Amino acid sequence: MYAPIGQLAANVALGPLPLARRMITRDLGFANASVRTVFDQVRAVEAWPRLLPHYRHVRIIERDAAGGGIVDMSAVRAFGALKWPTWWRSLMEIDHARPAVRFRHIGGVTTGMDVDWSFEAAERGTHITLVHSWDGPPWPFVRTFAATRVIGPVFVHAIATLTLAGLARAAELEER
Repeated sequence: MYAPIGQLAANVALGPLPLARRMITRDLGFANASVRTVFDQVRAVEAWPRLLPHYRHVRIIERDAAGGGIVDMSAVRAFGALKWPTWWRSLMEIDHARPAVRFRHIGGVTTGMDVDWSFEAAERGTHITLVHSWDGPPWPFVRTFAATRVIGPVFVHAIATLTLAGLARAAELEER
């Protein structure tokens, strides 16, 4: 069993997404659902493994009053029959006013990566933008190559594309 979820003393506040980084991935999606419904699906990270077959688990470690906190996440990147496991720990900020969901990876290979989910109302639904911003792992000589040629396009983009599409589908089903 896991220890009870702790309560953070203050809400996670990550500030603006840093865009002057070596690796930027931008994934765009659309959901035939309201901004509020899409936002609610994205911020409910503990439900992701039930909605997204490529997610192995999401564990809330600590929660803040806004619904953010510290989360452990794990997904697989499929290469045919091979399922490559990935994991990371993140600070998660929930911005109800904007609305947006922000993450900063604080554990795993992608430590230091910033992530921003943003939502814009459109005719018949919501445009979703998912941005990952990172300077790469602290590996001498191959840091930029690892971030921009392997981890970003092969892992981050592939997992993000599935996650965005799956959560858009879940939001659409929610509004049916």
